[in-house]
Amino acid sequence: MRGTHDASIADAVVPLEPRPASAEELERVHPPDYLAALERFCADGGGFVDPDTGACRDSFDAAVLAAGAVLTAIDGVSRGEGETAFCAVRPPGHHATVDQAMGFCLLNNIAIGAATLAARGERVLVLDYDAHHGNGTQDVFYDDPRVLYVSLHQSPLYPGTGRMEERGLGIGHGTTCNVPLPPHCTGDVYLRAIDRLIAPVVTDFRPTWLLLSAGFDAHRLDPLTDLALTSGDYAAITKRVLELVPAGRTVAVLEGGYDLDALQWSAAATMAALLGVEHAPERPTSGGPGDHVLDVAERIWSEVPMA
Repeated sequence: MRGTHDASIADAVVPLEPRPASAEELERVHPPDYLAALERFCADGGGFVDPDTGACRDSFDAAVLAAGAVLTAIDGVSRGEGETAFCAVRPPGHHATVDQAMGFCLLNNIAIGAATLAARGERVLVLDYDAHHGNGTQDVFYDDPRVLYVSLHQSPLYPGTGRMEERGLGIGHGTTCNVPLPPHCTGDVYLRAIDRLIAPVVTDFRPTWLLLSAGFDAHRLDPLTDLALTSGDYAAITKRVLELVPAGRTVAVLEGGYDLDALQWSAAATMAALLGVEHAPERPTSGGPGDHVLDVAERIWSEVPMA
């Protein structure tokens, strides 16, 4: 929220009070047995699900509100209450699979939003630029032709998924697109990936909604990753992606980001770009590695068109 003041957009931000996601909405992604077990685990005091993922007594309620925040934002944008929305939520979600919490994530917030939109007949683009591959979101929609999942992420890095060859299954074949980028990759490579790889796929898919998995741990200051982006790159990436989808149908959902200064700058740059306002606390970057990945991905993707 401090970042919105830095970007002089605080007056344009209308706070929304999230509602809890309903059982029916959660179950579009997570089975009842998993939800019940996670709720019991938290109610009993919580603990660690895995070495990275902890939960306390209130974590289940917080996760249900995080998922509900995405649905609240979608409904608000649908009603025309705002042009776009940014969900500053915790816990994050994109590592949570259908039946497994992992990577700091308990429920898959963005997948719940995408599944809700798909149930309404929408065609949803989920673009994930968190430095870590969103294995959970991919898992949810791997055989679902209603949702196009695109990820730009560092490789190698946790959780070890997100190869170019992972393209979907059955009738969802071709609607999973992974761009695994090398350490020290810069923003110009991201923009070329959008232009060369992502834009043609999105054009063919014809999405009616864009959901952004807005992870800011690809920033050069982040302690958990080795990418080289700045807040200026996030502004440029967001602006470019918005050109691919209908206006007034975009919601961004916070994922990773573990340096608080970088998180503030990058979130501010992204929210400003969503509003069509120029704000880049840092200059965009260029000259890093990664173009060879685009060459290989272009060949692999062309061999596996959408079903």
